[in-house]
Amino acid sequence: MQPSGVLRIAANQQTTHEWWSGPRHRFSVYVSRFVIGECSAGDSAAAADRLRVLADVPLPPKAATDALHIAVAAVNGVAYLLTWNCRHIANPALRPRIESVCRKMGFEPPVICTPQELLEIDDGI
Repeated sequence: MQPSGVLRIAANQQTTHEWWSGPRHRFSVYVSRFVIGECSAGDSAAAADRLRVLADVPLPPKAATDALHIAVAAVNGVAYLLTWNCRHIANPALRPRIESVCRKMGFEPPVICTPQELLEIDDGI
């Protein structure tokens, strides 16, 4: 896969590769049909690579939107929700509200973080 010409995106891509080839194996990882759809888009060779990485990752029962990703993770007791979606999911301004809604519904919210944040947690352990 060709890294992005945008430095920040290329760095995120590298971080993601590092996480998937290393610490990922210490976690139970799940993926939604929505993510499979997103990974199928774009350059066909890059999409094939992304789908190959996800081939052994099980799908949770349902997830079609960002809110459902969070809900499915909370309902299933997922400890970490790993995402680069910083607009709607890994958004520091939204995290308190997300956590509040999960708890109000009787569920412990997942720790929502980016691969970079999870690598930093891993480095500190």
